[in-house]
Amino acid sequence: MPEIFAARSIITMNEGQPRATHVVVSEGRVLSVGTADDIAVWHANWPDAKLNDAFSDNVILPGFVEGHSHVMEGVIWSCAYVGYYDREGPDGTIWPGLKSIEEVTDRLKSLHVAQEDKSAPLIAWGFDPIFFEGRRMNIADLDSISTECPIIVLHASLHILNTNSFVIDKAGVSPGDNNEAIRRDETGQPTGEFLGQLGMYMAMRVTGLNLMAAAGEPQTLYNFAHVARQVGVTTATDLANPLPDNAVDTLTEITKRDDFPCRLVVAFQGGGPKADIGISRIHALADRQSDKLRFSLVKFVADGSIQGFSARLKWPGYHNGAENGLWYIEPERLAALIDAYNAAGIQIHIHTNGDACTDVALDAIDAALRKHPWADHRHTLQHCQMADRAQFKRMRALGVGVNLFSNHLYYWGDAHITTTMGPDRAARLDDAGGALAEGVPVAIHSDAPVTALAPLFTAWCAVNRLSSTGARLGTDAHCLTVAQALHAITLGAAYSLKMDHEIGSIEVGKRADFAVLDTDPFDVDAMKLKDIGVSGTVVGGIVHLNASSG
Repeated sequence: MPEIFAARSIITMNEGQPRATHVVVSEGRVLSVGTADDIAVWHANWPDAKLNDAFSDNVILPGFVEGHSHVMEGVIWSCAYVGYYDREGPDGTIWPGLKSIEEVTDRLKSLHVAQEDKSAPLIAWGFDPIFFEGRRMNIADLDSISTECPIIVLHASLHILNTNSFVIDKAGVSPGDNNEAIRRDETGQPTGEFLGQLGMYMAMRVTGLNLMAAAGEPQTLYNFAHVARQVGVTTATDLANPLPDNAVDTLTEITKRDDFPCRLVVAFQGGGPKADIGISRIHALADRQSDKLRFSLVKFVADGSIQGFSARLKWPGYHNGAENGLWYIEPERLAALIDAYNAAGIQIHIHTNGDACTDVALDAIDAALRKHPWADHRHTLQHCQMADRAQFKRMRALGVGVNLFSNHLYYWGDAHITTTMGPDRAARLDDAGGALAEGVPVAIHSDAPVTALAPLFTAWCAVNRLSSTGARLGTDAHCLTVAQALHAITLGAAYSLKMDHEIGSIEVGKRADFAVLDTDPFDVDAMKLKDIGVSGTVVGGIVHLNASSG
C-alpha cells in the first residue's frame, strides 16, 4: 500500500518543485510529492495510504550517490590501520593517526606480538610517507618487526605498498632487474616499495591473500552497505572489479535482499583483459542486472597518485623534482581500449590523476568518438585532479564529465602546495567550480577506502577547499556553493552513472531513495556542513535506520 513520508522539510533537487514536506511512496517509487495540504487528496486517490511521521523532525534529501568508491572498504578494516589521520572504523572505533614511522612500526610490533600464528601475514593500510619529510619507510623498518612472515603496509592511495625482506625474497626481486614496479635506492637495491598494480600483485601474492576476492564476500558487502547507510548513501559504486563468476553470483544474491541497504554499480576492471574479453563479459552480465545492481561500466586506471609520485604530470613535473610517474596503461594501449569499448557502446570511466594523463585520455576519447560518434556517451574522467580550464573546455566539447576527488583537498592539500605541485598548480586542485563554469558535468567523491565514505564531508571540501591545517586552496572561483555541492553528490553523480532518470532527485517515477538528515544543509553555516547528522536512509521505500536513531 502507498506510504506517505512526512518530514520537517524535503529538499527534492527537482528544480520544478525544490521543496516539499511530504512524499508518497508506492512499489518502491515516488508516487507524489507535496505538503500536508495534499494529504486529503492523496487519501481520496489512495484510500489505503498510510502516514509515516517517523521523520517529521528530520530533513529528507535524495539518497546520496557515491560515484567513486570500492567495496574493499568493507574488507580493509580486517587489516591494521596505520594512517596519519584519525579514522573511524565501521564498528565506531576511533583509530588514532600515527605521526611518525616509528609510531607505525610500534603499532605493527604490538599486533605481531598478539598474533597467535607468528608466520601469518601481517597486513596494514593507510600509510602515507608524504607526511614524514626526509624519511621513507624501508625494508629494515619492517624487518625490525619480523623476517619470518610476510609484512605488507598498503599506502593510503592503494597504489603503493611497503614490504619486509621476507616478501622481497619470496617475490623473486633481484638486484639486477629493471622492473619499474620496484622502487630502488641510489645503489640499485630495493627499498621495499612496490609500485602500481603490477607491483602490488607481486607482493600480495606472497601472502596468499586476495583482498579483491575478499571484497566479494557476503559480509564484506554488508559491511560496505552499512557504512554507506551511516552516511546517507543509497547508491554506491565498486569502481574496478574483475567480476569473476563467484563474485557476480554473490552480488546478485545479496543485493536483491530487502535488508541490503544500498544499490551498487559495479564497473568492470578493464585494464588487464583484452578488449574483446571485457566487452563480452559486460554484455553477458546484462541479464544479471536488477534495480539494485548494475554492470554497465568499464573502468581504466591510466596513472597513479599525485602524493605517491606515480601520477603523470605535464611540464614542469613534480615541484620537488621527483621523477615523473607511471603509466599503468601505456597511452597507445589506452587509446586502443577506449576505441574498442566506445565502439561497443559501453560507458567508460578513466582514472587520470596527473594533467599529462588527462591529456592522453582526452586525445584517446576524441579519436574514438571521431570513428564512432556517440551523442550521449557520458564518458567520465575520475579524480582528474590537476585539470585546468583548457582541459575542461575540451571535456565540454567532447561531452566528457568529471568526478573530482574533493576529499583530497583536505587530506593532501598541504603536501601538494609544498611538495608535489607547488602553490600555483595546487590552487586548481579538484577545481569543481572551474569545471562547472566551463559547462562540464560534475560529481565529487571519496574514493573509499582511500578516504572515508562521507558525502557531506565531500561536499564540505568542495565548498570550503580547506586543507587539514586550514590552508585554503584557490579562490571562490574554484569553490562550489552548498547547492552545487549537494547537486554533485546526488544528481551530478547519478548523471555520471547514467542513472539520473532513476535516482538523484525526489520526483514522481523515480526510486524512493532518501537520505534522512538531522539538520537542513541550507540552515547551517557552510563550515558546519560536514557535521550534519544522518539518521538513516530509505532505499526503494524500505527504511534503514542508523543505530543511533533507534
